Formats: sequence, C-alpha cells, structure tokens
Amino acid sequence: MDGIRRALLSVSDKRDLVGFASRLAARGVELVSTGGTARVLRDAGLDVREAAQLTGFPEMMDGRVKTLHPAIHGGILARRDRDDDLASLDGMGYGPIDLVVVNLYPFANTVARDGVTRAEAVEQIDIGGPSMVRSAAKNHAFVTVVTSPDAYDEVADALEANEGEVPEALRLRLAAEAFKHTASYDAAIASYMAGQVDAEGGEAPAVPAVWGKPLVRREVLRYGENPHQPAGLYVEPGEAQGVTRAVQLQGKPLSYNNWMDMDAAYGVARDLGPEGLVIVKHANPCGAARSEQSLLDAYAKARACDPVSAFGGIVATAGVIDEALAATLAESFLEVIIAAEVSQGARDVLAKKKRLRVLTLDPEGWCADMAHRALQPRPIAGGLLLQSLDSLDEDVRAAKVVTKRQPSEDEWQAMAFGWAVCRHVKSNAIVFSFADRTAAIGAGQMSRVDSSKLAVMKATDSLTGSALASDAFFPFA
Repeated sequence: MDGIRRALLSVSDKRDLVGFASRLAARGVELVSTGGTARVLRDAGLDVREAAQLTGFPEMMDGRVKTLHPAIHGGILARRDRDDDLASLDGMGYGPIDLVVVNLYPFANTVARDGVTRAEAVEQIDIGGPSMVRSAAKNHAFVTVVTSPDAYDEVADALEANEGEVPEALRLRLAAEAFKHTASYDAAIASYMAGQVDAEGGEAPAVPAVWGKPLVRREVLRYGENPHQPAGLYVEPGEAQGVTRAVQLQGKPLSYNNWMDMDAAYGVARDLGPEGLVIVKHANPCGAARSEQSLLDAYAKARACDPVSAFGGIVATAGVIDEALAATLAESFLEVIIAAEVSQGARDVLAKKKRLRVLTLDPEGWCADMAHRALQPRPIAGGLLLQSLDSLDEDVRAAKVVTKRQPSEDEWQAMAFGWAVCRHVKSNAIVFSFADRTAAIGAGQMSRVDSSKLAVMKATDSLTGSALASDAFFPFA
C-alpha cells in the first residue's frame, strides 16, 4: 500500500468531522464529499472535491442518487494487488478511494418520534451510505472504513505514526464495526417495516413480527453462573440503556451473577424511588424499605427483614449514598453497591473496601419510562420468548375490597409497599410488609404454602399488623 491519498466523507453525524478532515488534509489527503458534509467542510475552509466531479453526474432526485456509481464503488472495491482491477479502474479514468468515512441517516431516531409518518421514515432509509460502507468493509485489506466519530482520533493518530497508512489490525477492527453498524441499521428498518405490515393488517404491533438488534460484546466476564461456563456482557450498539449505563467507581470486575443480581436490584430500587433502598441476594429482594428520615434508616429497616441473607448481597438505591450510610455499609460484607450518586465522603469511606464494587447510575438510567418501551427476551431451546417488561403502574387503592371492613390508612400503605416489592420476587412469591418496609419474604418455592411458611420462618420480628402480598391467589387460609 502507498498510504491514504483520497478519502470520501459523507456523514449524517457530523460530530468532530472538521477536526478529523483537517488532520487528513494536513497530510495531503484529497477530500471528496457530498451534499451537507461538503458544505460543512467548505465552511471550515477546507478544499473539497464533490463526488459528482468523480462520477461525471450531478446528484439526482434531491440526493437520492449521488454515490451509486462505478467511479465511487470501483474506487473503493479495487484490489490493490490485482493488476487487472487497477487496469479496469484506470481504463475508465477512475482513481482509488482509500478511506471511506460514512455514517447513516438517523432512521431509529426518526421512527422513535411521536407521530412520525411512514413517508418520513422511508426517507431516512439510507441506500448509498450502506453500499459504500459494505464495499469498504469488504475491501478492508486495502481500504479503511470509519462509521463512528469515536474512531477519528485513533485513525488520524495511526496515519501520523505509520507514514500515512492504517495498520491491518485496525482496518479489520473498523470493518467489523462497519458491518455491525449496517446490521443494526437494517434490523431497525426490518423491525419498523414489519410493524407497519402488522398495522395495515389491523394488528397491534406491540410484539413485532421482527425483533432484535445485533448485540455487541462489551466485556468478557470471568465466567458464567458456574466456573466452567464462559460468559460475556452484550449490549445494543450505541448509547447504553438501563443498568448497563452504570459507571463502576471501584472494586473487582463484575461477574455474571453480579450483573444478574444488580439487574434485579435495579428494578426494585427504581420502583421504590430515591427514598427507597433494597438488598438483593440471588436475584431476589431479601429486604426493602423507604424512609423520609434518611437512607441510613431505610437500610437498617431493609436489613432487619433478613440480616442472614443480606450477607454477600447487593444494595441498590435511586438516591444518594452519604458518608454515614457508607460507614454502615462498610461494616458488612457486600458484593455490589449501586446508587444514583455516591458523595465524595462516602467514596472515601468505601474506598477502604478495595474489593467492593461501587457503581453510580445517572438519572436517565433510573428513568421508569424506559421500561414501558422495552421488550424482554427469554431464550429457550431453538428460539426465544418475548414480552414487554412488567411496568404496569398499579394503584392498590383501586382494588376491590371483598371484606366487610375497609382497610385502615396504615393497611393501605402497607399493601401498596408489599405489592411494589412482590412483583420483583421470584414466584411463588409471598411478601409481608408494613407501610415503609418488608417484614418477611418467601421466594421461589414450588408451593405457595411453602413460600408462606418460609417467610414466617425467616421473620425476625412480629408480623402482627402487616399486610400480606402474593403474586397469585391464596389457595386456602
């Protein structure tokens, strides 16, 4: 290879574009561009050659056709080690394109808007962009493809460190990223169009005919549920959502079981709000409480529900962990702490527990509205099941009272708290609760009677006056 001499830039996301293009131009790279991208580069004082000058044809149909031409794709796909490829290119008067910088129309963002029409969505289906990306990624042995502004500095640094060339390993990685980019894009279009077909047929597209996006491995975990099982964390490309947005401040890497427990704790803590706190063990809450006084008070109440199970558990809250609570948490063995915020004083206290994993999750990560739009898969042999997350916002006071006596205000509050926690306990689920805390929890038994007996057996205080919640009917008194 003779280094990068010509770059084609055509991007929807114009973040950091000018800075990257300027570094290319400083190395003598010829910049070729289209439409709005070319205008941005010219406005920044850069020399840009229009793609139409390469093709000999102007853009057509409001830009629908502008790069679908042999001058573009021949320049990208020509194999530099094949004399016949280069002769074909030269015979047509075309030249090689060594760097393709393309990201696609914002289709997913468009269809996520309320009231968007199908016509508006269709106009955001990119044709030329994916074609150039796939061409460049296929020919990654000779061509570098960049689909994200996050890679600009790495590519520019590589050019400067390698006399204008991009190392083969980086070209391969960028090609893999490019195919993820187009696969995710096509999956979003397929899902939307299948929903449109459902809607035309009169069916509600709440569960789509086509579902899923390519999942990208974010990290390799030490092992899975057991030491002999390999495991990894996979997320959708783009901005992280839910608990995967959490930022780890300290401690050992998170394990498979940590992620499972943390996801369970996240769901309960989100429902309890910033005055609430939950302790989770093996994906089940073993204590939860709210307190207007302090989260330290909430923790004391939550832990009192089942102090034995709290050992080695996960503590989660959508509130702020202060120094006083951190000092108390540090007295017990915990695997993970996750909160909306951890004060600097609390961080200093918890830093002494070097193996303890401490994470913060920003307000968007705790956003309950996200759950209303999410679909939850469950793998089975040969396929998967799909359902919406259990995000129903139920008011216990709307329930039908079938006894002669109406509940007291304290009983209403106790039922509301128990009902909020019960949805997160594995079936068969039994929860005894007071207005501000769980009193006893029985989880995951094959018989609801056994779950009831287990909860009573584990109770550390009197259950008199508590409410009793179950995730299905009581078979008998």
